[in-house]
Amino acid sequence: MWLVSGLRERKKQQTQEALSWAALHLAVERGFGRVLVEDIAAEAGVSPRTFNNYFSSKAEAIAWRQLNRARGAARLIRERPRTEPIWESITEALVSQASDQHPGPQWTAGVRLMMTDPALVGEYLKANAAAEQEWAAAIAERTGTEPTDMYPQLVAAAVGAAHRVATNRWLHADPPVGLGSLLRDALRGIAAGLPAPSA
Repeated sequence: MWLVSGLRERKKQQTQEALSWAALHLAVERGFGRVLVEDIAAEAGVSPRTFNNYFSSKAEAIAWRQLNRARGAARLIRERPRTEPIWESITEALVSQASDQHPGPQWTAGVRLMMTDPALVGEYLKANAAAEQEWAAAIAERTGTEPTDMYPQLVAAAVGAAHRVATNRWLHADPPVGLGSLLRDALRGIAAGLPAPSA
């Protein structure tokens, strides 16, 4: 039974991935307002009804990628060695979710679209808030606290800020810099107490 459940979960994940990528691809190619749910479903090879089974809107489908990566990072935080300092676990988990290679221009354009298009910003911020709750739950498990306690909430909020700043720097870096490197620098700075830069 667990095998069937595992296969079902994997199939669900693959369908969400395909729909999210199709939504992002078409939004970059045509503009978010010119993409219909039917277009996304056709691009992913499923019916519009299947799309509606997974997502309530085009914006949610695009922002799902952000939340899915956050869930992956939360899982990795839980899996890191218990003897490892919590900030090291957080850094390694999040950096592993960010490729240090320079992705194609379409993915970069997709991230820029999520962060700037008024029709998408709200869903992007909603996904970021949900991501912080995922991280807070994982941090609470690692530190023996409750997810609603101040410590995991503050740490998760700081991680979210580091992620946003690093992503923004990555989008505008010239020459290009890997997101993983920027994220590692940002998280190390926070873990060190954000010492003032030397003159």
